[in-house]
Amino acid sequence: MSAPDSVTETPVFFLAGGTGISAETLGNLMLNQFPSVRFRRRKIPFITTPEIARQVVAEMDEAMTDAVTPLVFSTVADEEVRTELVKTKCAFIDLFGSHLDAIERVLHVNASHNRAGLHGLGDPRRYEQRMKAIEYAMEHDDGQSLRNLAQAELILVAPSRCGKTPTSMYLALQHGIRVANYPLVEEDLHSTHLPRPIRDYADRCFGLVSTPARLSQVRSERRPGSTYASLAQCSYELRRAEALYRAHRIPSINSASMSVEEMAAVIMQTRHMSNLA
Repeated sequence: MSAPDSVTETPVFFLAGGTGISAETLGNLMLNQFPSVRFRRRKIPFITTPEIARQVVAEMDEAMTDAVTPLVFSTVADEEVRTELVKTKCAFIDLFGSHLDAIERVLHVNASHNRAGLHGLGDPRRYEQRMKAIEYAMEHDDGQSLRNLAQAELILVAPSRCGKTPTSMYLALQHGIRVANYPLVEEDLHSTHLPRPIRDYADRCFGLVSTPARLSQVRSERRPGSTYASLAQCSYELRRAEALYRAHRIPSINSASMSVEEMAAVIMQTRHMSNLA
């Protein structure tokens, strides 16, 4: 099998009847296995009618060349729409249909092919749960609010700029988990005592660290040339944070080279948390 020229970009289309988050996520997981190939990615969400599907197919087929065949990742559930999409000349990877058929065989129940169910509206209770989790994460971001900490299912603890906020929001949005995050500031690091606001919730805490070089780089983008961003300060804060985690048996991970998705998966597995949404 001949590989595409390393300079040539292979067009990639992510198709969906909803927002396209699933198609993009799953498709990119596969594309990441080909680091030597350059891709030109485009997401096309809300393909809800056969007419729209035909327009999309025409656009994708225009990207075909003698040298490159575009890749198409689809999570479209509607059968009429899928019938039109599979007419493309591009390489069509159906991330939904073939797996849905397998599930139907196991459950002995036909799927509803309901578009709304693909983007969270099929179950109002679960959708509302996610929205409440997002509101909670926003209110309790970076220690802004300390009220209702008892309602937190998870408390992320870390020095500034270790990835608390994006991880909190991802866990809330994707999994419906109520997450608070608490920043470890200078006075918190003078001892290995847990800061008073979270002292009673050690069993819900999870620590984040980074590498001194990475943390210094991230902080320098915010406050270049400051003590806050210096390598010495970053090394000190990370060393003290790790000592605090050890003293209270708080599990932790290094966020320096991990994606938000990877961190969320490790946190949920370590804390034995289920996907609520």
